[in-house]
Amino acid sequence: MSTRWYPIYQRGNPQLRVFLPNFWMKLVRPTEEQPPNVVTFAVSTEMTKHDVKNYLEKIYKVPVVEVRTRIALGDTKRDQTYGYITKNDDVKIAYVTMPKTEAFKFPDLFEKKAEQLEKDEKSMDDSKEGFRKFLERNKKRPGTPGWFSI
Repeated sequence: MSTRWYPIYQRGNPQLRVFLPNFWMKLVRPTEEQPPNVVTFAVSTEMTKHDVKNYLEKIYKVPVVEVRTRIALGDTKRDQTYGYITKNDDVKIAYVTMPKTEAFKFPDLFEKKAEQLEKDEKSMDDSKEGFRKFLERNKKRPGTPGWFSI
């Protein structure tokens, strides 16, 4: 069932209609250690277990054995000045179990390659050498500000 309202069809020129899904899924890094075949998602609160399973199998072609869901309550905070209470939205968490032959490793987005590490190390050495030269230049002139040079 869709919660979006579309205009009623009217005769005449053909109308362009785009139907967007109401569901969303977000991959979440698990807080506790989990088996390699279990993946954690934050999903729309309207999604059921069957919706999650069908979504992954039909769109992403991921084999799913079992889906477990829970609703995580949003954080509540009291404003320091005025005293009113605000609450973040509740989120449904889905734990998707894949077959034992499948293994999921959370992607490391900030992994640096060896050549990048060498490049970073070289630039760090260059900056250290420049600072050492700066200190040597001002060593014989005590009391002179560092920005003052001839």
